[in-house]
Amino acid sequence: MIRTHETTPFDGQKPGTSGLRKKVKVFQQRSYAENFIQSVFDAAERQPGSTLVLGGDGRYHNRSVIQQAIRMAAANGYGRVLVGQGGILSTPAASHVIRKYGASGGLILSASHNPGGPDEDFGIKYNTVNGGPAPEGVTAAIYARTQEIDRWQDVDAPDVDLDTRGVTHVGEMAVQVIDPVADYAALMEELFDFDAIRAAVKDGLGMAFDAMHAVTGPYAHEILENRLGFAKGTVRNGTPLEDFGGHHPDPNLVHAKVLHDLMMSDDAPAFGAASDGDGDRNLIIGKHRFITPSDSLAMLAANAHVAPGYAGGLKGIARSMPTSAAGDRVAEALGIPAYETPTGWKLFGNLLDAGMATICGEESAGTGSDHVREKDGLWAVLLWLNILAATGKSVDQIAREHWARFGRNYYARHDYEGVESDRADTLMAELTGSLASLSGTSFGPLTVAGADSFSYTDPVDGSLSENQGIRVLFEGGSRVVFRLSGTGTQGATIRVYLERYEPADGNLDAETPAMLAEIIAAAGQIAGIERHTGRTAPDVVT
Repeated sequence: MIRTHETTPFDGQKPGTSGLRKKVKVFQQRSYAENFIQSVFDAAERQPGSTLVLGGDGRYHNRSVIQQAIRMAAANGYGRVLVGQGGILSTPAASHVIRKYGASGGLILSASHNPGGPDEDFGIKYNTVNGGPAPEGVTAAIYARTQEIDRWQDVDAPDVDLDTRGVTHVGEMAVQVIDPVADYAALMEELFDFDAIRAAVKDGLGMAFDAMHAVTGPYAHEILENRLGFAKGTVRNGTPLEDFGGHHPDPNLVHAKVLHDLMMSDDAPAFGAASDGDGDRNLIIGKHRFITPSDSLAMLAANAHVAPGYAGGLKGIARSMPTSAAGDRVAEALGIPAYETPTGWKLFGNLLDAGMATICGEESAGTGSDHVREKDGLWAVLLWLNILAATGKSVDQIAREHWARFGRNYYARHDYEGVESDRADTLMAELTGSLASLSGTSFGPLTVAGADSFSYTDPVDGSLSENQGIRVLFEGGSRVVFRLSGTGTQGATIRVYLERYEPADGNLDAETPAMLAEIIAAAGQIAGIERHTGRTAPDVVT
């Protein structure tokens, strides 16, 4: 029996680049999650009896929302829900399941790399029929509905047993609890040479993988240890926990310091990696050699042909604007297009669907390809392993040879987190107002060659995205980029991206902070960071 519940709108239910993210206590308000889910169901285009994919990263409050979403889906005309066992489904795995089973879309319950627990973060993201994040037209329709919603619907039914695979019914709707790993692992076996990796493991290739008590633990146990033969214990922190073990599941050098320290020691294995809360980000680090996400994108693209899934070559490389230009140089050498898009994985979707790009990446540790419509942390790890196995080279050797051919983009991102929103907005407004007068201005030894607010015209559908970040370009090829992040749940995060290019005959093995020191100083002056925020240093450097 369908039940109708009267409700009123909540302010602030506007999906960001990765859905709606708020504190758990916000989502626990009566009708808060229900309003948003009903708005998704009201706005989403689908046929009667469609399939909905449902799962999340295992964080606190996931199971409660999954149960309610199932009851609501039954009341809103869905014919089937595919839900990951235990409520677990990584973001890239959810994308694959949507595509493989012809679902009309999916709800992914995650706040990605943000902390979990009763006092921490929660999120809901809607992915459409292509497996990718809902485009702006859909998120705008969802938001418009949240502003006028007056009712939500569910059915009167008990909770589903999420821990036992099989099919049950909620009302007239079938609920199938699926193995969250099997379909994804089978796809990885199609893309990569598992035999070659297994042989390299037998010959002594070792690794350490930190799952950060997040969603990739079960995937890594099955693929790395069970299928590829890495030793038991290779996967660390492999059990998903509702609070991620009290840690911050962001695979960077701050929050994955234990892994970094291991990989910089004499006892390090050949390869180290980590993934984040929902499995779409990655950290790549070889023995004594950290690889930035921007460099990882470029190196993967340059070597992807050694993997069976990419033996025919790449159609194009796409990167977000704040990501370094290292991948552009690979595209030029390969004779394929390079695309520079605003931040947000959904903006790669059109390029991938149109067959214009094969590999995409963002500086925020997201890399992926046309196998799904999401970034994919474990995919990047497996492509690196395939390259190591096929070439017999170390991570350090691959990096050095890459830079000797293409030059090196020294790169870092400085995050100023939890800044008061008004202060952050004032900083960006003042910076935007100064763009016209910046050209020709010198800051220490650096002279500004040009500055603008980045805009992007989609080459597939012609849509225009404006005000996507402030770029300040210096003479000689260096640059700094400023933008506000949409991935937090409170305050604002100011991200400052710093880049210096050294040609192939330049200084390729210096320390990154030293190479960026002049650009860091110039960025602080240009934006007035200390004056606006009171901060003398960033909270996180990646």
